[in-house]
Amino acid sequence: MAALGAFDFILFGGSGDLAMRKLLPALYYRHRDCPATDGWRVIGIGRHDTSREAYVAQARESCRQFVSPMDFNDAQWDAFAECLDYVQLDATQAGDFAALGDKLKDSESRTRVFYLATAPSLFTVISENLGAAGLVTPASRVVLEKPLGRDLESARQINDHVGRVFAEHQIFRIDHYLGKEAVQNLIALRFGNVLFEPLWNREWIRDVQITIAETVGVEARGEFYDSTGALRDMVQNHLLQLLCIVAMEPPPRIDADMVRDEKLKVLRSLRPFTQEEVASRTVRGQYRAGAIRNKPVPGYLEEHGIDAQSRTETFVAIKAEVDNWRWQGVPFYLRTGKRMQERLAEIVVNFRNVPHPVLRATGGEPTNRLVISLQPDEGLRLDMMAKVPGQSMDIQPIFLDVALAETYRTRQWDAYERLIVDVIEGRLTLFMRRDEQDAAWQWVEPIMQAWERSGQAPKSYPAGTWGPTASSALIARDGHAWQEEA
Repeated sequence: MAALGAFDFILFGGSGDLAMRKLLPALYYRHRDCPATDGWRVIGIGRHDTSREAYVAQARESCRQFVSPMDFNDAQWDAFAECLDYVQLDATQAGDFAALGDKLKDSESRTRVFYLATAPSLFTVISENLGAAGLVTPASRVVLEKPLGRDLESARQINDHVGRVFAEHQIFRIDHYLGKEAVQNLIALRFGNVLFEPLWNREWIRDVQITIAETVGVEARGEFYDSTGALRDMVQNHLLQLLCIVAMEPPPRIDADMVRDEKLKVLRSLRPFTQEEVASRTVRGQYRAGAIRNKPVPGYLEEHGIDAQSRTETFVAIKAEVDNWRWQGVPFYLRTGKRMQERLAEIVVNFRNVPHPVLRATGGEPTNRLVISLQPDEGLRLDMMAKVPGQSMDIQPIFLDVALAETYRTRQWDAYERLIVDVIEGRLTLFMRRDEQDAAWQWVEPIMQAWERSGQAPKSYPAGTWGPTASSALIARDGHAWQEEA
């Protein structure tokens, strides 16, 4: 890659889980692999009275844990550590920002990235205090982690306040799924090949399934998760953004606003739900005690930090429909959950069956299917039918399977690596624009309201399964099945 220019990366929440687990390892990799790193500075911001040396030691231990052992090198770490610094600062106290100002003085011309790896409730006050301290320059950007708000009104309030300090082109609303290599390959697959475009419509595609499943529970995020839930945490951002990439029209160019214009059209084409449709087209679940890989795990209500009477959902399945010319009548099934049977993120595009089957299928139903795997391993798989060796003309399923890591035999960039570089270089294509976010909340909010009005508890499912049985029933009513059940 080309060298990055000089920049200051100011990391609010610099000692937090996201910073230590994802952001600092991503910056270490980029520092290691960048041809020139003069002028890099990464400043962790936290409330604790910690010395620079102690912060660097903490960062080192985290990188040792989350960077592959074959990639962690003491000499390379020492070079990266020279870039690290720490400032003690209470984000709610305007006077504390003077200490950050001292660190940044005489560097107004450099790119400044303010990365807010904090609770969304702090986005407003941090932005306002940065502005009041005169730290926001024309070369500044701010990165906002999800979820941005709890509903449409709170999201708009945050955007209003942040927008008074930063211009829209300076605001990077991050969704790390859009930085995954396989998502980038979906864009390349669609818009770089003539093969799929004639088939990418209601005439040839039967249904689309988008799944993000986790085997972990709430871990140390119990208090946060219990006030958020799977719909806000995963559907409003990750799943809807993946749906947009699948369903969008080809943009005139891969330009930030042109790509986001096309995604916005998809979000505005999503069919809104009535109260009755929420009951029949959505499923919300909550895991109970079960087993993951033969090890017992507690139920959600027994997790640390969870209200014993909580009705927060840990699982969501939705049948969505896109009301436009290309997709009318094609169901998009969205599914996400914690404590599921496997850790999995994938997009499954099921094509229609041949109109008149003249060959006998063995070993499974005739299937044409494209599977884009996002995790745990990124890759592409095309399921198709081929002749069984021998005298007969029977056919059976075969798979054209591409594992990206094996194909390119190079280390795949982590999603945060790609997105951090895009922020530093000012590329907005993979980040949500404000009107996109509004449209996503407008579609999700009626679901939240209908669930609340119903007063019904989430459907229970054992940890280590694929969610409530109602999820299978949701898709079976249309004569379909989830990928693992097909």
